[in-house]
Amino acid sequence: MTTNGIGFVGIGIMGEGMAARLLTQKIAGTQEKPLYIWNRTQSKCVDFKQTLGEEYHVIIKDSAKEVVEAFDVTYCMLSTPEASKAVFDAQDGVLAGVSTGKSIVDCATLAEADMKRMDTAVTSKGGRFLEAPVSGSKVPAATGALIFLCAGSKDLFDEIKDNGLNAMGKASHFFSQEVGYGTRAKLVVNSLMGTMVAAFGEALALAENVGLDASEMIEVIGQGAIQSPVYALKGPKMIVQDHAPNFPLKHAHKDMKLASDMAREAKVEFSVMDKAEELFAKARDDEELNVADEDFSAVFEKIHKESEGSFSKKRKLS
Repeated sequence: MTTNGIGFVGIGIMGEGMAARLLTQKIAGTQEKPLYIWNRTQSKCVDFKQTLGEEYHVIIKDSAKEVVEAFDVTYCMLSTPEASKAVFDAQDGVLAGVSTGKSIVDCATLAEADMKRMDTAVTSKGGRFLEAPVSGSKVPAATGALIFLCAGSKDLFDEIKDNGLNAMGKASHFFSQEVGYGTRAKLVVNSLMGTMVAAFGEALALAENVGLDASEMIEVIGQGAIQSPVYALKGPKMIVQDHAPNFPLKHAHKDMKLASDMAREAKVEFSVMDKAEELFAKARDDEELNVADEDFSAVFEKIHKESEGSFSKKRKLS
């Protein structure tokens, strides 16, 4: 039976913060409008509920299907294309719970074809689908500073823009009623971000190897036209090898590879971005470094490993 509550499937690095914002901003979490949650690892749901305390009405369900069946709107945030497909297609998964009037808002970053497939499957059962990948990582998710990049059902977007998306993000953009445009926007953003961090890492490694103080160079970069919040946030941590994951390197590479494929299909010159993607791929696959699950800033470790400068050599031994 449908109630006025909200469903959330996927309580991981991103989903945890997003679902919490729905509670703290009073979009859901009351007796009249509960939040139903499900995650592949149920202990994360238990931890989530315990962390938020008894102030909010949060119910852990046994399957994604049960979450979708319960409410008109369900948000999904799975970590990888493989996870999204498995949860969507399972016998007790997202699609199994869809019927007329149900709405799915998928916030993962997938291939355009995956989003289109889900849209077709949901709408063929009488539901509505909104593609809504986000720009932002763990901290923006927890602080409501994500940027939603949407396509699909305009009616659904209009309904939740100021009653859901606004609690989780600082901006929401609607690109098209054709699903796929949100994914295109997200891949453009993430390929640029990964390339920026790769270039920044090479610049810092060069600075260190020619005797410049990296901290001071970060300050210099932050004072000029090339300043970026990414550099200000990541730089100080990179030079002390602090890569606690906000956006895992393996996920960053996945997005960069999808962007490179998109550029190839669109027949766009993409050589700079492609080289950055190759560097991330090497970092991800380097078993000695073992940084695939670290923050994407850990590409800096691969840069130093591949460098033969005196500073890089000493850094490898430390």
